Amino acid sequence: MRSESPGSSRGSDGISNFSRILDLDHSNSNDYGIGGAMLPIFLNDLRRNNDQDLVEVTLELEDDSIILCSVTPTANNNNSSNLHLPSQSPLARAASSRLRRKFSWLTSSSSRASSSDASVDRVERVLASRDARKKKAQLIRTKSSAQRALGGLRFISKTTCTDVNELWKNVEARFACLAKEDGLLAREDFAECIGMADSKEFALGVFDALARRRQQKLGKITKAELHEFWLQISDQSFDARLQIFFDMADSNEDGRITRDEIQELLVLSAAANRLSKLKEQADEYASLIMEELDPENLGYIELWQLETLLLQREAYMNYSRPLSIASGGWSQNLNSLKPKSIVHRLTHCVKWILLENWQRTWILLLWFLTMACLFTWKFMQYKNQAAFHVMGYCLTTAKGAAETLKLNMALILLPVCRNMLTFLRSTRARFFIPFDDNINFHKIIAFAIAVGIGLHAGNHMICDFPRLVNSSPEKFALIASDFHYKKPTYKELIVGVEGVTGITMLILMSFAFTLASRYFRRNVLKLPSPFNRLTGFNAFWFSHHLFGLVYILLLVHGSFLFLVHNWTQKTTWMYISVPILIYAAERSLRTGRSEHFSPKIIKVSILPGDVFSIIMSKPNCFKYRSGQYIFLQCPSISSFEWHPFSITSSPGDDYLSVHIRTVGDWTQELKQVLTNDHGSSCTIGRAKFKKLGEVDSKALPKLLLDGPYGAPAQDYRNYDVLLLVGLGIGATPFISILRDLLNNNRAVEDQTDSNTETSMSGDSLTSVASSSMASSNEKKKSRKIKSANFYWVTREPGSFEWFKGVMNEVAEMDHKGQIEMHNYLTSVYEEGDARSTLITMVQALTHAKHGVDILSGTRVRTHFARPNWREVFSKVASKHPNTTIGVFYCGMPVLAKELKKLSYEMSHKTSTRFEFHKEYF
Repeated sequence: MRSESPGSSRGSDGISNFSRILDLDHSNSNDYGIGGAMLPIFLNDLRRNNDQDLVEVTLELEDDSIILCSVTPTANNNNSSNLHLPSQSPLARAASSRLRRKFSWLTSSSSRASSSDASVDRVERVLASRDARKKKAQLIRTKSSAQRALGGLRFISKTTCTDVNELWKNVEARFACLAKEDGLLAREDFAECIGMADSKEFALGVFDALARRRQQKLGKITKAELHEFWLQISDQSFDARLQIFFDMADSNEDGRITRDEIQELLVLSAAANRLSKLKEQADEYASLIMEELDPENLGYIELWQLETLLLQREAYMNYSRPLSIASGGWSQNLNSLKPKSIVHRLTHCVKWILLENWQRTWILLLWFLTMACLFTWKFMQYKNQAAFHVMGYCLTTAKGAAETLKLNMALILLPVCRNMLTFLRSTRARFFIPFDDNINFHKIIAFAIAVGIGLHAGNHMICDFPRLVNSSPEKFALIASDFHYKKPTYKELIVGVEGVTGITMLILMSFAFTLASRYFRRNVLKLPSPFNRLTGFNAFWFSHHLFGLVYILLLVHGSFLFLVHNWTQKTTWMYISVPILIYAAERSLRTGRSEHFSPKIIKVSILPGDVFSIIMSKPNCFKYRSGQYIFLQCPSISSFEWHPFSITSSPGDDYLSVHIRTVGDWTQELKQVLTNDHGSSCTIGRAKFKKLGEVDSKALPKLLLDGPYGAPAQDYRNYDVLLLVGLGIGATPFISILRDLLNNNRAVEDQTDSNTETSMSGDSLTSVASSSMASSNEKKKSRKIKSANFYWVTREPGSFEWFKGVMNEVAEMDHKGQIEMHNYLTSVYEEGDARSTLITMVQALTHAKHGVDILSGTRVRTHFARPNWREVFSKVASKHPNTTIGVFYCGMPVLAKELKKLSYEMSHKTSTRFEFHKEYF
């Protein structure tokens, strides 16, 4: 369309008059231009009569309205009728409100108007429908001030400081570092300067939008201009943030956003959140937004439509299952039980500590008292002997410490006897002994052994040996018979059987204790080659097996004592013989069982996030509980290394499955052995992959299995309500629990259907009675879980592929809402951040339309960033007052401290009691 503008003017009333000559060429009818949707229809109608027709159109612009004043033929079209209406005519204003709706008056005396009546009416209805939606949206916004205070569209991260002035000081400091010699900040440094270095493309989009407001295309900006940009970005008004967000998409500044512009903004958001899959599907999701916001199919949306989408976010997300009851219930649960005075608070705190830690307390107290009694008994025993007059308190202290060492060297084996502990977990002993703390108790005993070694060896070598060697003949005569009437030298004491065995044990135990420390075991300490072999789990594992030699030396050391000759007084073997036998039986059972439990690999799947799963046949007589774990060994990799993995299948499944993350040398080698096929002729078979990650089970390497072993999560049946928290691969034990609950629900439904069919079939009462008895026995056997809340926090969206099938099954089968699943993706900015707002909208629309979450690919909604754990606990407490809730956590130790603290705090403030159980990996 070619236009000429003879003149334009603006009156004092704010009305502008435009007169344009329109050349009716064959331009694209979809380019509406200033005339809106109706102008192309009118012009196309004119084109059908005469391609050379020229008309002069006079318009008035008033606020957001366009008033048609006249349509006059040009000089070279004298035969056409004059359609002019005076611009000031009241009749003209009444008949021609907005241009896009008032071309219909031209049909009164024109034959060509009759052919376009249907099109005119249709477009009028479309635009009238959009106007009605706009008025309704404005009304909703006026009524709902709470919704308007969305708290969203933040361009500054919620986790940063909220003081804008303080943040600006940081921006100023970064400007000073990034500004060039001319004192200007380059466009490409804008993201880093405002603190959005990890979202550079998105920050550049903000920069360009703000630059367009100044009617400039900037490559560099001054500090003053940066401050102006910063004030707009940090504006707390939702309207201001919305306008920036709209301007980012509206790249051509026409006040409208097309599908292509939405797609570009989606690509920016996906790049900022590192969502490559969403980036690839931006075209599809942009079309979905247009379908929702542009039902009239005009090809564009306006600011008010984008605002409606954002303000009605909760309406689009109503598919999420509610977690809490009314807030009033939570307030009542909190306030009614909160102690009023300081005395009551302290009393309540002491009661809770005793109630929470009484198992640990009585175990540690008994152990400490036993050591104190043994130390005192042996101390007093040697104080009353003649040797005390020669070597003094050095001797009594060394002998008292030796007695505690015998006890602790016996006890330290018991916490690592896994089969014994697994058996005891299923007995009433679990009510009195904290089996979850077995490794912590093992470490405490190890620390006590180190202290005992220091007291025993230090007093011998530094104190009583020198006093013995330097004693007078009169004093030595008191104990001469113990040394065959010959005073020994210091060297003879050291190189004797007692000295050599003691020093050797000291060296071996020091080596094992050092490599067991966190710095060595977790590779925190980086050593140069070849000393780097001393770090890592393998060094810790092999060094711990040196204790086999230590126990042999301990028996020898305890049989050759300087001052004791009667074998009944040499009590070392009495302390350690029974624990050694138990531990030897434990290791023999493991070895024999691992040879018997050699499962066949059914399927191996490569999953995103450096994870692969192994599905194996379940060995005969292999029984386990959900939450337990097994050890796996691959002889083709190593004949000594065993590694623990949580079982992800349920006890009711006819197979056994584990999910393994490749985080170490052994897991990487196992994945390579199972998945690589290099055409090698070696005897070790390689897995041959088919489609969808399935493998050919022929010629696969042999796997040995040891277990199952008890874990904290296996006690989930002791609670009516569960709160399961998994971090990354730490979700594995809880997947088994969810599968078990799913199978139980399915069995209950099948049993109900069976009972109904039996009762309706008219069979004998015996069958009904037997069926009822079986059902009651089943109920007695397994406690009914009322509710389970599963929170899975992960950094990679591909992680959801690990258990996609389980989550879909639970969502489909859990008709009563007993299992609530919540996925959290920490790589995406928190909900309300401008970088994730559009993704949130697409997520809600997709789930509402297809019932599938765009990030997890399941029916379970994915939340962004990390959960607000205080809010999670408060909602669970509100929903289940006067209930004991089992909190089970598997993940890194950092979060465990926060969850344990919240469990105590919420148990203290509400009528709901939270019992925390942790499992590290």
